[in-house]
Amino acid sequence: MRYNNCKCTPCNVSLPPYCPIDMSAREVVLETPNESMPKQGVLVVFKEITKMRLAISVVFSAVAGYLLAAETVSFSHILLLSLGGYAMVGASNAFNQVIEKDLDALMNRTANRPIPTHRISTQSALIIASLLTVLGLVSLYVLSPKTAMFGAVSIFLYTSVYTPLKTITPLAVFVGAIPGAIPFMLGWVSETNSFGIEPGTLFMIQFFWQFPHFWSLAWLLDEDYQRGGFKMLPTGKKDKKTALQIIMYTFWMLVISVIPVLGITGQLLLSIPAAITVGLMGVVMLLYALRLYDKGGKKEAKALLMYAFSNAVIESIKIPELKHRITKIIATKLGVKLGFDL
Repeated sequence: MRYNNCKCTPCNVSLPPYCPIDMSAREVVLETPNESMPKQGVLVVFKEITKMRLAISVVFSAVAGYLLAAETVSFSHILLLSLGGYAMVGASNAFNQVIEKDLDALMNRTANRPIPTHRISTQSALIIASLLTVLGLVSLYVLSPKTAMFGAVSIFLYTSVYTPLKTITPLAVFVGAIPGAIPFMLGWVSETNSFGIEPGTLFMIQFFWQFPHFWSLAWLLDEDYQRGGFKMLPTGKKDKKTALQIIMYTFWMLVISVIPVLGITGQLLLSIPAAITVGLMGVVMLLYALRLYDKGGKKEAKALLMYAFSNAVIESIKIPELKHRITKIIATKLGVKLGFDL
């Protein structure tokens, strides 16, 4: 592969599709087929353009929020919520990759995405994103109008506000945390068609969780983000001020996570054993953040990222209460009288 009008010598870079040395060389000329790139099917490209693993984790989060609110399980409801949730996230990711296609080509972690590697055209990606938007919003609207509204807000904020702000200000992360926190509470709203203290609490838990998670990732990939011109760290540097903000948001995530045990969050309740579990897991995460503040190395950032990525605090509030709720739902559905108080 060579680059038209490229002034650097020699120019033998196979990826990204734009020469990383001479950015005026915009047109790519293929002299010989790139045999190192395997031929991939439509499903593989679709998986990458929609970020399937991320989308599935979002679907799980939304379904968990639904199960916390539901008195009886409707599998058609879960199907529509899963379809709408995946389409919503997939559309946002596809739009994002269309908008950032030139910048993606500059970074190691994104240079192999479908658009920079020309495995899908920009026009095709836009069509996929648009169709997913329609599919997602229609699916969510069938569940409830408010669910569709929050889905639309999520797509708009992610693509039209968060994405362009990433190269302008670190406040982009704050904006991006809003659509990132919507799915957990979306499940609750889809069941009740109302937004109150319960979905608000779920929203705040996931909102605060995203900062230590994302900033630890940005700490690890800071050099790569700088190649793309992204301003992701709150101070622009891997310093103690950034680490201090990570500690602050981790602390507030912990506080919000245990609040339901006080009985002040409506129907969203947390048992004492579950609250103890949440508290302990939150303290461990806080310790990881403190270690990052103390040492400031990539090893500490990776440790915090891995712990946060496991969703330890989020899952610890879901699992104990979801087990109880699911048992109750199944018992009600089957008409089985259990030998303990539900």
